[in-house]
Amino acid sequence: MLEISARKVAQVALMARELTRAEGELRAFIDRMGEDEQAELVAIMWIGRDSFEAGDLAEAIATARQEATTPTADYLIGTPHLADNLEAGLDALGIDVQGVEEDLVGR
Repeated sequence: MLEISARKVAQVALMARELTRAEGELRAFIDRMGEDEQAELVAIMWIGRDSFEAGDLAEAIATARQEATTPTADYLIGTPHLADNLEAGLDALGIDVQGVEEDLVGR
């Protein structure tokens, strides 16, 4: 289904919650992702903010690829409620984000 793992999306959400402390780390984490993962990350965020429905995931990913005019990290870091939208996007896609985040925090 997705190239990007739920774990990576959850990691971005957790770092976004600590943006004042972790912006550099978040930026580097996103920059290290491949283009496919970055497009999927944006698409998940869009689904979470109701710009697309979960059933339109492929369309959201294609749109993210086509509209990528700024670096993905810049775009996402400048997006209000990034963490909430990523979590809502995973949830809409049927992925248990709470369990993934608990696993990350518990490590």
